[in-house]
Amino acid sequence: MTTSPTRPLPVVQLRVPTDEDAHAWHRVFRDPDVMEFLGGPAELSFYEEITARQRMHDARLGFCLWTLLDGDGEVLGFTGAQPWPAEKAWGPVGEIEIGWRLGRSAWGRGYAYAAALATLERVRGAGVAGVVAMIDDANVRSVSVAERLGMTLAERFPLPGGTRHGRRYALSLRDA
Repeated sequence: MTTSPTRPLPVVQLRVPTDEDAHAWHRVFRDPDVMEFLGGPAELSFYEEITARQRMHDARLGFCLWTLLDGDGEVLGFTGAQPWPAEKAWGPVGEIEIGWRLGRSAWGRGYAYAAALATLERVRGAGVAGVVAMIDDANVRSVSVAERLGMTLAERFPLPGGTRHGRRYALSLRDA
């Protein structure tokens, strides 16, 4: 988990999502390229539901998918962790998944890695023993972040729908 000697990590801030963040997430994620591996852009009601659920996760677990802000307080997307939903009927049910989703304007600037490092620090502090990241094979940006974090490829599997594959990365957060 090193940084580039020529480019320091950008400043990131994480906050529990607010009602207003549902609108910000909807705006930032309406770009089809941002949502390429996630089924395409979603309606505002989806973000209203997910931000409300994240507030519940934070209150109950001490972590969630936080709104990701740059050093000036501009919403870039989200990062964080949440339990893998049992209702999905596939995937790592019972495990804690970390993730990040950034608007296109934040791509390639180190924000995802910086935010993922902050996420790992927070979930470790909340007592989480290990995390997974579920990533579409073709999502080379997210694969790169997971590998830079030191996550290990634990499994490659067919994604629901049959034509694409995904990867499950894992990372133990227990002190060695």
